Amino acid sequence: MTRTKHDHTKAPLVEALADYHERGRYGFTPPGHRQGRGTDKRVLEVLGADAFGSDVLMSAGLDDRLARGGYLREAEELMADAVGAESAFFSTCGSSLSVKAAMMAVAGGHDGGLLVARDSHKSIVAGLIFSGVRPHWITPRWDAEHHLSHPPSPEQVRRAWEENPDASGALIVSPSPYGTCADISGIAAECHARGKPLIVDEAWGAHLPFHPALPTWAMDAGADVCVVSVHKMGAGFEQGSVFHVQGDLIDRARLSACADLLMTTSPNVLIYSALDGWRRQMVQHGREMFDAALGVADEARTALAEIPGIAVLEQELLGSEASHDLDRMQVLMDVSRTGESGYRAADWLREHRLIDVGLSDHRRILATLSVADDRHSIAALVDGLTAWRKNVKDPQPPRISLPAPGELELETVLLPRDAFFARTEAVPLDEAPGRIAAEQLTPYPPGIPAVVPGERLDAAVVEYLRTGLEAGMNVPDAADPELRTIRVTAR
Repeated sequence: MTRTKHDHTKAPLVEALADYHERGRYGFTPPGHRQGRGTDKRVLEVLGADAFGSDVLMSAGLDDRLARGGYLREAEELMADAVGAESAFFSTCGSSLSVKAAMMAVAGGHDGGLLVARDSHKSIVAGLIFSGVRPHWITPRWDAEHHLSHPPSPEQVRRAWEENPDASGALIVSPSPYGTCADISGIAAECHARGKPLIVDEAWGAHLPFHPALPTWAMDAGADVCVVSVHKMGAGFEQGSVFHVQGDLIDRARLSACADLLMTTSPNVLIYSALDGWRRQMVQHGREMFDAALGVADEARTALAEIPGIAVLEQELLGSEASHDLDRMQVLMDVSRTGESGYRAADWLREHRLIDVGLSDHRRILATLSVADDRHSIAALVDGLTAWRKNVKDPQPPRISLPAPGELELETVLLPRDAFFARTEAVPLDEAPGRIAAEQLTPYPPGIPAVVPGERLDAAVVEYLRTGLEAGMNVPDAADPELRTIRVTAR
């Protein structure tokens, strides 16, 4: 979906950066490497001189033409027009910043709190800690057969509103890191019936507006704010993020001010320019690029499903009690029938075939495909997994103690902010049940916290983390990375 009121052959930030180089400008300003002149040659050999040559500070040399001259504003207007939003804001600090700004703009300073899907990324929990906003958790739907959580349904959001009518808005994540999608239209209707806004963390959905065979774009489905990470499913640099806005339920000046509070004052023009260039590419060529990419994804699914013991999940993820839609660019494979864990499969591919997968867990691996993939990259993936499968001669099933759905729903005793900044102590793992967590504990990827500050720990979740770590799980945000201890509020 594109509109034609703007000239999408233009990329104002890219053009301004090209002009900067053509004029041979020199700035007695940061960055101090002076377009690579002062950079260690050993670093240049790895990163390349072009990266430093284009690293100029917006406030030093390009400010007049990007900010005061309206180039940044024009690029953001083009982005909004390209996807059918009313406004767009660029961020060089990733969607982690963008979603925090949206949360603060909607619920900051209000006592009613925010409805938040419990399968949210750790950046959202960080936003709760920064802002002091009270979360009213919406529990995901748990698939006991596949050990997978699905996004909340409109009915769950309705019940959450009935229980918390004073909440300032709702926040859900869609698509999930597994590619599963919520019924955004139904959820938006529940919010709007109460005059409340819906924030969608669509970090994994920057590509959705550009092909009709992809899941529905959050703006088309009625979201008020949508946050996307262009580096994930688009072709931008890491940290490139955009948040889109529509409707009259969001105070845009407040949103911009919240983003300004969190944003770096030294944004990287490379990140901005990549966002701008990607928008132009998608408007001009996105439809045919995703025609090809979706064809490659279908071929990958068919070939991978032929490997014994590997189940490529698709229909299992959809249904009235499951997810509303699926991004088929995310190829999720269940390897549990081989007797091995996704952790070990991912480790083998990394070591023996130099292939990294998008994520792994106790029974799955995920291949995130993009417009850059083709038959050659898919053939390498299929060949690598075929070789891994043949190499599995003495499978070691993961011994992870998975909690029952009810045991995953920890009681919230304190606000995340209050618990995080409370006086704390580290207690041995076996003494943690019953105590109030003072830190996030987040299996990563996909980065969804198993424990949030302020929740009362139970034995099942503690055992899940302990056995998961032994099986290959990574919990990078724990104060004790080996989880011999957990930080809790002091008694």
